[in-house]
Amino acid sequence: MRNHPRIASSNLRVQAATKVVTEVRAAYFPTLNGNLTGTVADEGTIIAAGALQTSSLSSRTAGGLALTQLVTDFGRTFNLSRSAQLLAEGQRQAAEDTRAQVLLGVRQAYYQVLAAKSVQDAAEAALENRRLTLRQVTALAQSQFKSTLDVNFAQVLTSEAELAVFQAESSVQESKAQLAAALGTERNFDFTLVDEALPAPLESNVENLVDMALHDRPDLQALQLGNSAAHQYAEAEKKLNYPTVNLLGAAGEIPQHDSTLHQDQYGAAGVNISIPIFNGRLYSARHAEAELRAQAADKDLAALKVRVARDVRVAWFEANNAFRRLDVTARLVEQSNQALRLAKARYDNGLGSIVELNEAQLSQTSAEISAADAKYEYLIRRAFLDYTSGVIR
Repeated sequence: MRNHPRIASSNLRVQAATKVVTEVRAAYFPTLNGNLTGTVADEGTIIAAGALQTSSLSSRTAGGLALTQLVTDFGRTFNLSRSAQLLAEGQRQAAEDTRAQVLLGVRQAYYQVLAAKSVQDAAEAALENRRLTLRQVTALAQSQFKSTLDVNFAQVLTSEAELAVFQAESSVQESKAQLAAALGTERNFDFTLVDEALPAPLESNVENLVDMALHDRPDLQALQLGNSAAHQYAEAEKKLNYPTVNLLGAAGEIPQHDSTLHQDQYGAAGVNISIPIFNGRLYSARHAEAELRAQAADKDLAALKVRVARDVRVAWFEANNAFRRLDVTARLVEQSNQALRLAKARYDNGLGSIVELNEAQLSQTSAEISAADAKYEYLIRRAFLDYTSGVIR
């Protein structure tokens, strides 16, 4: 949570979104500008070409202040401010979703390391058993109690077990690299992880999880807030056609001026009402665009709700299936251990072949790997179910 760049990036975007709210709300406050003006003009000039004006084109040096205060724009600024606030809150929810994704990635990578380590332990145990078998068969063959064919079979099985150990060791290192990336660091640490206990039983009614997800999922809340912001913005664009009323004020001093000016100070106050009359249908097009985008946001929200409900149901079924595998794989380990003991006893007593013993050893190793995979597959599926239902925040 401290170091991951995705979380830092999402937090910075939240801060940027809150600044947009301040930018929009600035229209409520007065605008005060200072002006310094110096002009040199022909004596007696009061009219300039290209405009209808009662101008004062005269030589002067002046300084003063100009004040503008919005009186009303019939709610347009309010709607824009509300839209920005909703977008900022949506960005916070998006940051929550990023946090949840990072937590999910760390949990899954953590379980994958544990799973790979369990496979490595099973492969190393199998290698030790086959080396022991090879030593026993070699000794028996030297005493003429077993054939060299049995020795060759035992050597092949030992080599296969060594290859399995090498592959398991590589998988452990790869999964540790994945965990380091999930933690948001480019360094590859030598992690020593603690085994994870099984979580509480699954919620029996998947529809309860669907309802929870539709209420708590941060990505869904972010889209809902974005949808509301789109409607507020559409309402603001509608009010472009309304008048805008501003208070205006100006005051200052003219220390140097020509004869056309008769005072050294100036000051004025007034009201300006701007009424849009014709602009080539610009405002109506902007309003229509905003309305269409808001309607599209409605459809996007509905589509996401459908996907969220589907994801929760699929994740629940997958987690439930993984949980059911736990009992089966546990029985499989017990049965394979018993079969290996019987096969070993038969072989030691000359009643079974090396092939029979090999099959029993393979079955026992495969059962232990399947049991380890089942446990951590269930933990990974549960983590994904927690994410899809909005539990991980």
